[in-house]
Amino acid sequence: MTATRRALVIPHVLQDVSLATAIEVCRQLVGSGVVPVLREAEGHVVASAAPDLTALEWLESGVALHEVDVVFAIGGDGTILRAAEVVRDVALPIVGVNVGHIGFLAETERDSVSETVSRVLAGDFAVEDLFCLDVRVKRGNEVVFHTWALNEATVEKASRERMLEVVVEVNKRPLESFGCDGIVVATPTGSTAYAFSAGGPVVWPDVEAMLVVPLSAHALFARPLVVSPDVAVAVEILERSSGGGVLWCDGRRTFDLPSGARVVVQRSTTPVRLARLNNDSFADRIVNKFDLSVYGWRGPQ
Repeated sequence: MTATRRALVIPHVLQDVSLATAIEVCRQLVGSGVVPVLREAEGHVVASAAPDLTALEWLESGVALHEVDVVFAIGGDGTILRAAEVVRDVALPIVGVNVGHIGFLAETERDSVSETVSRVLAGDFAVEDLFCLDVRVKRGNEVVFHTWALNEATVEKASRERMLEVVVEVNKRPLESFGCDGIVVATPTGSTAYAFSAGGPVVWPDVEAMLVVPLSAHALFARPLVVSPDVAVAVEILERSSGGGVLWCDGRRTFDLPSGARVVVQRSTTPVRLARLNNDSFADRIVNKFDLSVYGWRGPQ
């Protein structure tokens, strides 16, 4: 911990409930002797809505990330992904407070935010390191774009009217070439996101693996794959794919892919750190987040 305790607050300020929750969190932090830190643009919105909060500090002008102890991401999964992007280089623990729809990455809900802040400030939480992806775009031997992903890296067609022609490679061996709308390469965390919507399997978080899920592929062998976390998955856009493609990582970072581009996805050495306050099982999380029926369950035999 730093001499002056600071907590970074990242809200979705365009949502009234997220803004109100962020103000509540900031007031509780100040009352506990902790300085709330916000990015300047979001901070001005919070300060305007709550002029009594005079102890706010700005991340971009005066406070460095290494001076922050913990991050409160207040919104939905998109806000948590944005927080992960902000603190990527220092791997701070992120506390997800869900005020969105499903909030699968979030650890707590709006109605228990006061207890959550108290427990975090008391150090009453565990930290879970989440598997991330290292993503490189190559043209020949040159790396022309380098980024990362927590949920998934997706190669998609750039033109709606054209099919994307690709060849998929696993650990430097070709697997199959086909036309498709795209390819999703996902982490276990991302197995409940885009890959899930595309028909991929749900993977328990303690399983270290990568998923490869084709999108609307015209091929006989185009089923979702679960591969070792130690392999490299490559998706090459064939020269005959005249429309080119687009790389999306977590729906936030993007790069245009010309024909002949090659996207190589491997395990990243830098995880995203999520604060965990609850001991619930992953099965319980799935049931609660997706509102699944467990009618008829009699309990362990």
